[in-house]
Amino acid sequence: MKPTRIIAAAAVFILLALSVAGCGQQPPREESGSAAPEAKTSQLETILQRGVIKIGFDTFKPWAMKDKTGQYIGFEIEVAKRLAEDMGVKAEFVPTKWSGIIPALLTGKFDVIIGGMSITPQRNLKVNFSIPYEFSGMSLVASAKLAGGRTSVEEFNTPDTKIAVRLGTTAAEAAKNFLPKADILTFDEESQTIQELLNERVHALVASNPLPLTLAKEYPDRLYLPLKDDMSKEPIAFAVRKGDIDLLNWLDNWVRFTSSKGWLQNRYNYWFFTNEWENQIQ
Repeated sequence: MKPTRIIAAAAVFILLALSVAGCGQQPPREESGSAAPEAKTSQLETILQRGVIKIGFDTFKPWAMKDKTGQYIGFEIEVAKRLAEDMGVKAEFVPTKWSGIIPALLTGKFDVIIGGMSITPQRNLKVNFSIPYEFSGMSLVASAKLAGGRTSVEEFNTPDTKIAVRLGTTAAEAAKNFLPKADILTFDEESQTIQELLNERVHALVASNPLPLTLAKEYPDRLYLPLKDDMSKEPIAFAVRKGDIDLLNWLDNWVRFTSSKGWLQNRYNYWFFTNEWENQIQ
């Protein structure tokens, strides 16, 4: 065989060998138009870049309420302001009806719920909760005229007993659980439940303390506390949208830090066990 033919045959052999080897190890091809997924910015980073944390809440005395100048004050308002300060941003308050507060969070109306929200399995299916920063007891305050003499849950658990509760609250759930035979009436606003009780259209009101205690002290001739102890004790926590570990981690550690310094307990005692702030409200 001539040298030129030998060289040509060798070249063909090499090309065939390379093509066979390449068939088993072809690099993956990207689909047309596809792009690498962008890294998701955490809500914590968004808040820091914005310079504002948006806070969803509703009015519950003394968690949050308006003072004589129309500004919001209360335990939750003070907590939110301190939290924003420690984060290095401003606090923007977004008042929202309680019955729609979780849907508003999920649609991005605000970043976090700071409104005395207790942890429940049903709520936890929709939002993530921080560790508890406080606990709230559920109790009764009753009309002295309509319910005078009753001193137990059982005595209020009758078909002819009317109980006022606020719609969408754990008080409404507690009333159904502890008073299943009673006539439970729900209202959108806390002020409506109080008015029903004062106007003697319901026998009692179920709410988280200190509202029952405060009302009994404010109207000693008309209202009283039938129970010595709270019916239940519920953990109160911040609520955020699911999927953001960074913000949840920061909130958890903020609770641990402020609790260790005694600040949370100090402010809770001020708003729930003193009346020093009452001259600020209408």
